[in-house]
Amino acid sequence: MKMKKLFVLMMVFAMVLSIGGGVLAADRDLFDISNYKSDKDKSEWTIAVVTKDNTAPWFKRMEIGVNEFGEKMNINVIQKGPANADAASQVQVIDDMINQGVDALCVVPIDPGAIEASLKNAMFQGIVVVTHEASNQVNTLFDVEAFTADDFGAALMDALASEMGEKGKYAMMVAYTTSTTHMEYANAQKTRQLEAYPEMQLVNDGAVPSALSEESVNTAYERAKEIIKANPDLRGFTGVASTDCPGIAMAVEELGLAGRVKIVGVGTPNEFRPYINAGTISKIKLWDPKDAGYAMCSIAAKILSGEEVGVGSDLGVEGYRNVSLVKGANRCIIGQADIEITADNIDRYDF
Repeated sequence: MKMKKLFVLMMVFAMVLSIGGGVLAADRDLFDISNYKSDKDKSEWTIAVVTKDNTAPWFKRMEIGVNEFGEKMNINVIQKGPANADAASQVQVIDDMINQGVDALCVVPIDPGAIEASLKNAMFQGIVVVTHEASNQVNTLFDVEAFTADDFGAALMDALASEMGEKGKYAMMVAYTTSTTHMEYANAQKTRQLEAYPEMQLVNDGAVPSALSEESVNTAYERAKEIIKANPDLRGFTGVASTDCPGIAMAVEELGLAGRVKIVGVGTPNEFRPYINAGTISKIKLWDPKDAGYAMCSIAAKILSGEEVGVGSDLGVEGYRNVSLVKGANRCIIGQADIEITADNIDRYDF
């Protein structure tokens, strides 16, 4: 009886590993990209992009790049986001895409740790996995970034310091502490401030971050008001989620502090335009999510077609024509795609 049970268990395990046709035999094979070459015609592929929140302007812009890639390359692409911008809802979307049998998953994680099991499951089933804004994601073939987090965080701080005259109190906001790149940007900001701007001080005894927006403009507004009221001598504020600075700007304007509290952050030009033109937000530092969406899909398609991806790869879009590769928690593809927008050049951008 024991032998019979063992045989049944072995058969079940073998069946699980065979689901999906392109399944990899063991953990050691999961990260070998040569195992993910598809034997289907590219017109039969489906590349799914899973975002944090498909209703946000940032991800609507990303969808333009995703669709542009699909049309140009004659590949079926879809972009989905959770109904609520929380990790559990995003896991459900990812699992739904896996169950639909997509050929590749490109994910912008809310919480990289929360989706590791789902991404590993996808890879076991032979699904290509690519991430963005997740340099610590383990179960991914490549994470793609517009630039290094250290460089971007330092640039944010340099911009804020310039606006503040390199003196005074400042605060910083991220969406969630589980958002990898947000925390990397925030920590890099503080590191840069400590080494280059000794007359600036981060509120709350230097705690990083100062507040969480939870990917909500309204929450950003409420949290910014709380910080400003608790620190009447505040002179600067940064926000690294696209929802942060509009909320911060609303609070600053309501409290009559426009121009006095300098704001530098990440977002889309059209959403920030009224605040930039009014002088409430000083600068936007960003990358174009359209190009990031295109780059993710490009990596996925190269893997499915059996092409090599690595140092010098051309992902077919500006800022990612000659990428570099950093190996850490994962293989991180780095572009040169940073953009700075002020009142002087914002009219050049329409997204």
